[in-house]
Amino acid sequence: MSTTANALPPVVDTATWQKELAALRVREKAATRELDAIAAQRRRLPMVEMPDYVLEGEDGPVRLAEIFGEHPQLIVYNHMWHEGAPWQCSGCTGFTSQFTRLLGLEKFDARFVIVTQGPIDEALAYRRKVGNTMTWYSTANSSFGSDVGAPANGGFAVNVFLRDGDTVYRTWHTDGRGTEQLSHLFGLVDLLPYGRQEVWQDSPEGWPQSPTYSRWAGSEEIAAAYGEGSS
Repeated sequence: MSTTANALPPVVDTATWQKELAALRVREKAATRELDAIAAQRRRLPMVEMPDYVLEGEDGPVRLAEIFGEHPQLIVYNHMWHEGAPWQCSGCTGFTSQFTRLLGLEKFDARFVIVTQGPIDEALAYRRKVGNTMTWYSTANSSFGSDVGAPANGGFAVNVFLRDGDTVYRTWHTDGRGTEQLSHLFGLVDLLPYGRQEVWQDSPEGWPQSPTYSRWAGSEEIAAAYGEGSS
């Protein structure tokens, strides 16, 4: 295992490089078409009607249907929460810190929010502490989190909902590495010659590799960079 770059890709002439890039591009385009097909199948999924959950927001109790605002579609990131912990999951903290400007999503008639199992006062304090700019809600007093695959003390997930009037339907869910498709960071890092530099990745001999997650910014680092009191 190594943590610094100590190997380089082979150096070739431009024609050879372009030939290798063209071969990779065939696979990249095939992957794009497969992702298009997956998205088409996702649009054809059935849906499940949800109970009339009441969550807690910054201004008090709010029905799930009201969280949509003026939009018919809603993406929820279920943020992992450990009761009493001064610093919550660094993965969730870092992942959601990417989303600072969501006007583009609103143009597609959708809203993106965070829901956590933490009590609303603690959740809002943590949001300020780490400089998160998304809108947060708490499901501490309802079964919503557990019902959508994000139980207390450890669960995280992404869920998508559709509203028809006051009725809310669940249309999609993922967790684990399935959430990576929402990330800007992973898309950028996967373009780099050294990739994510984690031990599980298939990389050439000598490429820098570190324990999984070890290169992720910690919650305290994120707070120092973006939170209350940061410069």
